[in-house]
Amino acid sequence: MASLPLVRLYTDGGSRGNPGPAAVGVVVCDEPDRILEEHKECIGRATNNEAEYHALLAGLALAAKHTQAKVTCILDSEFVVRQVTGKYKATDPRMKELLRQVKARKAAFEEVRLEHRERLTGLLRRADALVNEALDEAGY
Repeated sequence: MASLPLVRLYTDGGSRGNPGPAAVGVVVCDEPDRILEEHKECIGRATNNEAEYHALLAGLALAAKHTQAKVTCILDSEFVVRQVTGKYKATDPRMKELLRQVKARKAAFEEVRLEHRERLTGLLRRADALVNEALDEAGY
């Protein structure tokens, strides 16, 4: 498969309870937002912020199948966007480790941008639905 010049990721993570049973949802798109791939997965017990990080990690792994060039990651988690972009400092050991993993995964691409968007806008609505589908299917 030829590498695309740009891949967009719409990622969401959530838990039922905080912490509680958690899942991730990822929608991988090309530049005009045609869906290339979707992913949903339960990740065990986690906080909402941990689930958001795991969704971003899953999305970056999927994006690597489609490009090594540019990736735009669209999240509704302002917390994760600000930690990854350095506007917030990660102080919790679990967040520090997840941030380290994201930085390592970002190195596979020429450029990775993160954008915060309001919850349930555009394809973030689909990513959110995937989170809920995964949790429902697992009986949570």
